[in-house]
Amino acid sequence: MRKTFCKIGLWAWMGLMASSVAAQQRVDVEKDLLYCHRQVERALAGLKHDGGWDYTQMPRNILAADLEAGRQEWNCRPAVPEEWCGGFWPGILWYDYEYSGEAYIGRQARNYTASLGFLADRDPYDHDLGFLVYCSYGNGMRIEPDAAYRDVIVGTARQLAKLFNPLVGTILSWPREVERYGWPHNTIMDNMINLEMLFWASRNGGGQDLYDIAVRHAETTMKHHFRPDGSCYHVAVYDTLTGDFIKGVTHQGYADGSMWARGQSWAIYGYTMVYRETHDRRFLDFAQKVTDIYLKRLPERSDDYVPLWDFDDPSPTAPKDASAACVVASALLELSGYVDAEKGRTYREAAENMLASLSKSYQSGDRCVSFLLHSTGHHPAGNEIDAAIIYADYYYYEALLRLRRLQQGRPVLGNG
Repeated sequence: MRKTFCKIGLWAWMGLMASSVAAQQRVDVEKDLLYCHRQVERALAGLKHDGGWDYTQMPRNILAADLEAGRQEWNCRPAVPEEWCGGFWPGILWYDYEYSGEAYIGRQARNYTASLGFLADRDPYDHDLGFLVYCSYGNGMRIEPDAAYRDVIVGTARQLAKLFNPLVGTILSWPREVERYGWPHNTIMDNMINLEMLFWASRNGGGQDLYDIAVRHAETTMKHHFRPDGSCYHVAVYDTLTGDFIKGVTHQGYADGSMWARGQSWAIYGYTMVYRETHDRRFLDFAQKVTDIYLKRLPERSDDYVPLWDFDDPSPTAPKDASAACVVASALLELSGYVDAEKGRTYREAAENMLASLSKSYQSGDRCVSFLLHSTGHHPAGNEIDAAIIYADYYYYEALLRLRRLQQGRPVLGNG
């Protein structure tokens, strides 16, 4: 396959990819959004116990074993700093409220969101504060602006900034792993997504230093976290005494030198967002580079645009990761508006093909209350393999709403 790419080139292959499925694979956005809305209603009904809801319990996953046993409801985890996925369910509710306009959904979004407000006043457990607060309070602020929401976002951004090491130039990701793995200062690719909260907070009373931290983190990550072809390491390790880059390793991927699909998706989404926030051409060029290697390595002329959990897993039974496809599809719909017309069409068609694959072959339907099946969480640890995972649903809903806006002739982002 790689020899074929050398012969036809990336853009020729991407043209084949788009044209080969254009006729038979297109997204029925309204149908898929209605499906998501109905699944949200089903999930909320299943989360109600003893006449009410425990808003401190956040949906996390539905495992393959659950499905085999006939269980359809979300497994929940408490809204605590240790649970990095706590913001995705409130975010899904905000997206569903944005779509449906139903007051009941809006109340649930507000109630679940409120369970995370304590993070603004608590020292950071790790870097995932952006996932926790910007996906919840950030969407709430966008849809129903509220000074209290702003204060939580800005306060949480200031907590996240405590993890920034100016000598290294990045935000520390996992303080708890420093001693266990001998990583003096570790930064994982996922951390790129948390920069969005810093940018927003800086514009809304948080101070210029939050913007500067976000830019410095993106620059340092761009310099050290990637291989020449644009694929990324999961973890970059730095020396806290000199600030020097020590090595790139994996934690959730197949190998140190492999391309872990979700890690690459965070890079695509992250650098697209950083360009939006800075208008710095360096970040746009880099967003395209990390995108193009991902698209190049998808199977040629496939009708399934969901990647293996790691592009380099040689096992014939390696599981897929729907969550990576959701993140990339959402990012590509935004990135398509920043590049030239030809490349923009290619990116948008690729995103639509990904969403078409997800809608056709990965929706859970009546099997359970999630939107999608077949995501992979932490493969090396044997956790959440071939599961429904809440962040896949979050980015799937986001991507569908973005595509709908494009189809309506509106910008991907904003309330207009």
